Amino acid sequence: MARTPNETLKVKLVDTAGLDEGPRGTVPDKEARRILKKLLRTLMQQGNIHLVMYCVRAEREIRTLRRNYELIRSQVKRKVPIVLVVTCLESYQPNMEDWWKVNKRTISNFGMTFADHACITTAIMTGPMFKERRTQSYDAVCKLIEHCRPSNNTGVRTGSLSGSFNGVPRTKPNTIVVFGAKGAGKSSLINLMAGKDVAGTSCSIRHCTDRWKEYPVEFGGEVYRVFDTVGLCGESYEVFNTAGANGLQLEFSQYLDAIENAYNLVQAREKEGGIGLLVFCVSGAGKLNAMHQNNYRFFHEFLCGKKVPIVLAITNLERELDMEKWWTRNQDTFCKKKILVNGHACITAIQVKNKPMLQEKSRNAIWNLVKEFTADGQKPAWKGGNDLFVSSMSPVRKDIVSYLTKRCHMPLEVAKELASKIKKDIVGYEAAQKYSGANASGHASELEEFELLDFDNTVKG
Repeated sequence: MARTPNETLKVKLVDTAGLDEGPRGTVPDKEARRILKKLLRTLMQQGNIHLVMYCVRAEREIRTLRRNYELIRSQVKRKVPIVLVVTCLESYQPNMEDWWKVNKRTISNFGMTFADHACITTAIMTGPMFKERRTQSYDAVCKLIEHCRPSNNTGVRTGSLSGSFNGVPRTKPNTIVVFGAKGAGKSSLINLMAGKDVAGTSCSIRHCTDRWKEYPVEFGGEVYRVFDTVGLCGESYEVFNTAGANGLQLEFSQYLDAIENAYNLVQAREKEGGIGLLVFCVSGAGKLNAMHQNNYRFFHEFLCGKKVPIVLAITNLERELDMEKWWTRNQDTFCKKKILVNGHACITAIQVKNKPMLQEKSRNAIWNLVKEFTADGQKPAWKGGNDLFVSSMSPVRKDIVSYLTKRCHMPLEVAKELASKIKKDIVGYEAAQKYSGANASGHASELEEFELLDFDNTVKG
C-alpha cells in the first residue's frame, strides 16, 4: 500500500465471516457474530488490533447497520477506531462520496459515530467511469487506513479516540447533565454514582429537586477536574441534576420553572466549558409515553442540538432476574419512537436485601457507561451558548414557539415564555425579528401522535 514514492505501509488484514446472512448463509448469522466477538476480544487482549473497518453495501437501510455496529463497539470500547466502508457505489450519481452526504445525518441520528469513512466500489467493470472509480476507491481506502491507524507501533490505543461527536469538538468531558421525568430516580442515580447520599430523595409528590443542583462526585478514590485525560482510577465528574421536565403533574408555574431551569443550566454550563454527556433517566417499571419523547427532544434536540452524547439509565429494575434482559425486551420500543441513544445501563439504585451485590453491579454499570463516553478527553465538551439559537445550521430553532409546541408538545404559554427569554438573553431585538419570520413546517412529518406503549416487564431469567 503506497504512502509516498519512497515509503510503503504494510498492513495485516483479517477477514471475517459475513454478518446478517441468515441461517442459510455460508456462516449462519448467530455463529458469525459469535466468531467476530471472540476474534475482537482476542485481538484486543493481545494488543494486536489498530483499526476496525465496518463494510456495508450501499443499498442497506441505515437502521439495520446499528446492530452490528453495537457489537463491534462493545468489544473495542472506543480504544480502537471504527471506520465505515460503503461498497457497491459504482453507479451512484453524481459521485460516490455523495452517498455519505445524503446519509450521514441519519447515521448520526441512529447513534453511530465513525472515526472516518470511505465510499467505494470493488467492482471490476469496463468503461472509463468504472475504471476511474475503482482507482478512486483504492486511494480512498489507503488514505482511510493511513489516517486512522495509530501513530506508533504500540498496538491497541490505551486511551479512547481523539475526534469529534457528530463533527463537534469537545475539550472538557467531565460535565454530566442528568434529566428525566419526576420520579424517574435522578437523585437516586446520582447517589448511586457517588456511593453515598448527596442528593435528597423522596417518594412524596413534592419535588426533591426544584432547580438544577451541582454535585461534585468522586470515583476511584481521588478527585480530578478532568480537561484532557481521564485515568483508569480517580475520575471526578461534575454531575448536574435537573428538575423533572414533566408537565403532567405540575402547576403551570412549576412546569415553567422546570423548563427555564433546564435552559439556564445549559447556558451556565456553556460559560464554564460545555457539556460532556447527557444521561436520560427512565424508570423501567413504568410505560413509555409522550412525556419521555418530549423530554428527549427538548434536552437532546432543542437545548443541545443533537451534539452531545446521550445515554439511557433505566432504573427500578431490582425485580429483574437479569437486569440487562430488560433492554433486550424493550429496546425496539425506544427505536420505534426515535429515542435513539449512544449507550444504556440497566440498574437499580436501591439496596436489595436478598441481592447484596446488585447495587454495586449497577454502580459499576453506570460508571462504565460514563467513562466510555467521557474517557481520555476524546472529544471536547459541546458548547452551546448564543450560537446555538442563531446558527443557520439549526433551522428547527428559527421559530422557537412552533418547534417547542409541535415537536416537544410544550404548552403554548410555556413555549412563549421560554422563547421570549431566549430572545432577550441571547440574540436581542434584531435576531428576535429574524426568528419571527422563520418557518418550522419542515418538521411537520415528524410530529406524529404518540401512542402509549407498555414496557415488557415480564421477569425472565
